[in-house]
Amino acid sequence: MSEKPILQKLAVLADAAKYDASCASSGTVRRDSTGTKGIGSTGGMGICHSYAPDGRCISLLKILLTNFCIYDCRFCINRASSNVPRARFNPAEVVRLTLDFYKRNYIEGLFLSSGIIRSEDYTMEQLVEVARLLREEHRFGGYIHLKTIAGASPELIARAGLYADRLSTNVELPTEDGLKSFAPEKKPQTIRKTMANVRLGVEDAVEARKDRLLKKAKPPRFAPAGQSTQMIVGADGARDDDILASATSLYSGYRLRRVYYSAYSPIPDASSDLPPVRPPLMREHRLYQADWLLRFYGFDRAEIMAGANDGMLDLSIDPKLAWALQRRESFPVDINRAPREMLLRVPGLGTKAVDRIIAARRLGAIRIGDLARLTASVKKVLPFITTPDWRPGGLTDSANLRARFAPPPEQMSLAL
Repeated sequence: MSEKPILQKLAVLADAAKYDASCASSGTVRRDSTGTKGIGSTGGMGICHSYAPDGRCISLLKILLTNFCIYDCRFCINRASSNVPRARFNPAEVVRLTLDFYKRNYIEGLFLSSGIIRSEDYTMEQLVEVARLLREEHRFGGYIHLKTIAGASPELIARAGLYADRLSTNVELPTEDGLKSFAPEKKPQTIRKTMANVRLGVEDAVEARKDRLLKKAKPPRFAPAGQSTQMIVGADGARDDDILASATSLYSGYRLRRVYYSAYSPIPDASSDLPPVRPPLMREHRLYQADWLLRFYGFDRAEIMAGANDGMLDLSIDPKLAWALQRRESFPVDINRAPREMLLRVPGLGTKAVDRIIAARRLGAIRIGDLARLTASVKKVLPFITTPDWRPGGLTDSANLRARFAPPPEQMSLAL
């Protein structure tokens, strides 16, 4: 097959894949089939970038197998009734592209999703075949993220997990009412059942590794980087409180590694009940910050949303600062005595900074001059802490703090 048709397909299907945000590649051990330690290219058609926990940038070829779809979800540009250019790869073409990009050091892995063609099982078979060809026939050691198709058979999901590093099943919209209204062909229970199958596969693999000492055979890996999902923000009337409630349920029920929040992008020929403009990007950013507080800082949803106006996060300040300003009686805290749980609630202190502070104070009292070596957000921290040589004094006024730490008007206008 000539290069031109493949490149034309790549242009269409790489562009169609940009609406899926759930392609992080953290949480897995790096594979390396080339014997080198090079970093992937920072540009190219269909290449996206994710970041591992150590800050390493990982480049992925991010494409759809096809943007044909039998479903007509009204918020989706690739819906059946949409008038967009269509294309379709076969598995061999995706394998060829992936290997060519990988050998040229453009990418370190593949993110592959697809519209639904013929049936859920047929589409899932095609996705699994791509991963199988890469792993078994070409000994590909790079990262693979496969989008699972809700409603596909458990056997196909199990096969996908053996080849992929991460699996993801999009819940699409935060609430069942939203999904019923904008994507009635997709059933919440079908999506959750597929996510449950992935969770069971991950848990079974963990148990098999625990029993490895009793067996000679090495147990197979199953999606070692876990599973993730994506929900669209701003297409329906779901409030931030609804979105975080859904995320909390997903984390606890399916052991997700990540929930991704994707601001709705207006599409051509959209229904009149869809918003004509995208929601503020700052809203998406605040949801990610709130999500971080849920997962790493010991907050629960009620604390984050306490004082929120009509169930919406404050766009002008981050949710951790908003929480602290509502509880001025809890501050300032003694940075040399406060437990880790309280230090994590001090605005400006991240998890790594808190760990450094706890380690440093075992060696002696931390003074104000030491903070610059322990955290990069000294100005934000100062109103909320005390040290042997520091008291915040007049810096504790909530109104002044809000004004001081809110983004300047020009920055807020860009974010909105």
